[in-house]
Amino acid sequence: MSRDERALEAGLSDPAVPPALARGELEILGLLPRSSNYTFLVRATGEDGDQALGVYKPQRGEMPLWDFPEGTLCRREVAAYVVARALGWPNVPPTILRDGPEGLGSVQTFVTFDPEEHYFTLQERFVEDFRAVAAFDLVVNNADRKGGHCLLGEDGRIWLIDHGVCFSAEPKLRTVIWEYMDEPIPPSLLAGIERLGIALDESGPERDELGALLNEEELVALRRRIAEIAGSPVFPGPGGDRPFPWPPV
Repeated sequence: MSRDERALEAGLSDPAVPPALARGELEILGLLPRSSNYTFLVRATGEDGDQALGVYKPQRGEMPLWDFPEGTLCRREVAAYVVARALGWPNVPPTILRDGPEGLGSVQTFVTFDPEEHYFTLQERFVEDFRAVAAFDLVVNNADRKGGHCLLGEDGRIWLIDHGVCFSAEPKLRTVIWEYMDEPIPPSLLAGIERLGIALDESGPERDELGALLNEEELVALRRRIAEIAGSPVFPGPGGDRPFPWPPV
């Protein structure tokens, strides 16, 4: 079975993914604004008539980046969801790799949210949630955590989107969330990170799924970051030449 076939199969077996989104026909409803890559709102309709809204990011609509392999951003979107699911936090909408009207791409469950809210309006109300976001971004090496990637869903929960530039083998953490620098990572979060490290060292579903989405160098770097966090469980401060994304929201 090829890497693509393994990645596609994983999405079909994830109970958190709405069946219509996993197997149904995708209809493009429109292009979502303010996206650097082609990002579509789609309606998925299953054989039984069930429907679900999703966000579809086709591989061939990705703008080439000098520091990420071409055609891999949709895979990174899915890999971020797999890691969040394994950790048990934060809330990343169920995301799969599948074929669609514009070819292979990531399809993520659409979250209805308040467009007036973002990290900078939410941070004081959701301190613990954003601690988990900061830990997650450290694990996945998120190179673009903008404030607008943090949504307040109509369910009252914080949801995280746009993870196409995660998992570089080189340190690239760029985020607006530096409030927790030099604080110890809470034991509850550290336990999840350590469990993920064990899952990646053993033969399990997360290791298989991520192996179909990332290359070997990126998987090695992921394991290394987990080991470094376990060895020094403290939130880092800004480092490097570009520790902040632009624009911030």
